[in-house]
Amino acid sequence: MPYTNAEGRQQVLDDLAAAIEDLAVALANVGEAYEQLDESAAQLLEDELFRPLQLASGQAQRTYTGFAGRHGFPPRVFAAASPHVREHDAKGIIENAAAAVARADMRIAELQDSMLPIEVGDPQLRAGLEQVRVLLGDTGARSREITRIIGR
Repeated sequence: MPYTNAEGRQQVLDDLAAAIEDLAVALANVGEAYEQLDESAAQLLEDELFRPLQLASGQAQRTYTGFAGRHGFPPRVFAAASPHVREHDAKGIIENAAAAVARADMRIAELQDSMLPIEVGDPQLRAGLEQVRVLLGDTGARSREITRIIGR
């Protein structure tokens, strides 16, 4: 189905916004898990998950804002998410965070695979999306390692 450049750009922004919202959920869950851990485990969680997720979320938001501004779309402020936690243990909450990260990464991968960033995007958009995926790169493995350690 054909689309206009404006429609394609709006789709890019919508898809990227959904990924940013997933990252906000992940950050909220990591924050909730942090509160349930002892000091050394909490520090590990902060170093291995929270900071990289914060960097990825910031990069995704800068990518969104830059692309929107370059193409005449209004700016958007992304709010922090509240954790919707059913689990009462940090391990389950971290697993929920990892699932949210996986959704965000998949959304960005699908966006990249769609060719929209090439057809209606620009080099800065493509570079920003790639950087977010690099920052998210081994989040799943780090999450599994942390849950293994705190699950003992």
